Amino acid sequence: MSELAIFGGPKAVTYKKTGKHDGSDVFAWPVVTKEDEEAVLEVIRNGAMSGTDITKQFEKEFCAWMGCKYALGTNNGTAALHAAMFGCGVGRGDEIICPSTTYWASCTAAYNLGATVVFCDIDPENRCADAKSIEAKITDKTKAIVVVHYCSNPADMDAIMAVAKKHNVKVIEDVSHAQGGMYKGKKLGTIGDVGAASLMSEKSLAIGEAGMLYTDNIEIYERAVAFGSYERFGDPDTVHTEYLKPLAGLPLGGFKHRMHQVSSAMGRVQLKYYDERCAAINKAMNELCDVLDNVPGIKVHRPNYAEGTTMAGWYAPVATYVSEELGGLSMTRFCEAVRAEGVEDGANPGCNRPLHTHNLFKIADVFGDGKPTRIANSDKDVREMDADLEVASGIARRTFSLPMFRGYDHDVVMQYANAFKKVAENYKELLADDPGDPEMLGGWHRIDHKKKVGDK
Repeated sequence: MSELAIFGGPKAVTYKKTGKHDGSDVFAWPVVTKEDEEAVLEVIRNGAMSGTDITKQFEKEFCAWMGCKYALGTNNGTAALHAAMFGCGVGRGDEIICPSTTYWASCTAAYNLGATVVFCDIDPENRCADAKSIEAKITDKTKAIVVVHYCSNPADMDAIMAVAKKHNVKVIEDVSHAQGGMYKGKKLGTIGDVGAASLMSEKSLAIGEAGMLYTDNIEIYERAVAFGSYERFGDPDTVHTEYLKPLAGLPLGGFKHRMHQVSSAMGRVQLKYYDERCAAINKAMNELCDVLDNVPGIKVHRPNYAEGTTMAGWYAPVATYVSEELGGLSMTRFCEAVRAEGVEDGANPGCNRPLHTHNLFKIADVFGDGKPTRIANSDKDVREMDADLEVASGIARRTFSLPMFRGYDHDVVMQYANAFKKVAENYKELLADDPGDPEMLGGWHRIDHKKKVGDK
């Protein structure tokens, strides 16, 4: 009888998840303790859910942690990105450049500002925006570049910042996958002009439904405050940006982006222990990758820029599948066999599908302009805009998810590592009934380790 579980053999993974968020389950996240519960209950008991005092404390502590001057809590990551674009002066007729491989929240806020989304290609190694592709897409209308540190991988910020400086273009770092990550000793989000991150419940820094904008630029910060947090922008004497002083107290964007204080209270507690918990995550993930580095068919990705570059919480980690090393076995069949070994978290083929192929960016007329919203304020042709995006167009067919450990247990890590190793060693048994990969892999939303292929 075959050793592979898919053919009736014993499973490599015997670990049973409990789903408890007390730190005992290495996959349950976030870790919620009595301290979190008491902080949240205090907000509710005091009726302080819609205030700003706790949020301002969280922002101050976040600034200290990031080493930046200003932080602004928002109700979600999309709002943080929206405010960051407005803060950078993105408006009607402007263009922003964004990698095609990401979640649509990285760029769709530009629609609400009357701007055009221009997609750039990605680097095949780190799956982040490629600096050469960015430069090829820059025009005299380009106002900002959105850099996504995709699946916790830091983008090549030296190359990107050089392009931005050369063309006098602002850089917005979308750190929703990489809160606390480092690039050559610098915190992600502090290298560009402004950082923006989602802090929703399954992100690495998870505090509920929330977001954070952070920057050293007072004008970007004050524009962001005026745009969606107008109750904090009422006193002209506290405004440093001269042209904003007569507008103090006015809702410039008409939005309410305020962070709910249940989230900010939990955020203060989570932040206290975040680096310590990330150290355990890093230990688990690097141990897993050390084994997989020597497994045929798998190419793991870890930052190799220089010392001082880290993956922080390893949100949605991925690897490259090398089919030719396993006799041409499809990634779909390989992942199916790995999941049969008991890998419930990970081993899903694909990643975010390229946004330039989505109807939202091809044909959707969101605001009734009579033509696609993406080009409502542009004279460009969508088909011409999306030329030269070859890597983004094909990356999902070479990408699969890895288990997303949220704690460290050597025995459990080895069980999961051995599941991949076992399938790779016995790949020939899977070739006979290999159906091949479907035409489309991955999904439009985030990589979901809990769903099977076809359910995305």
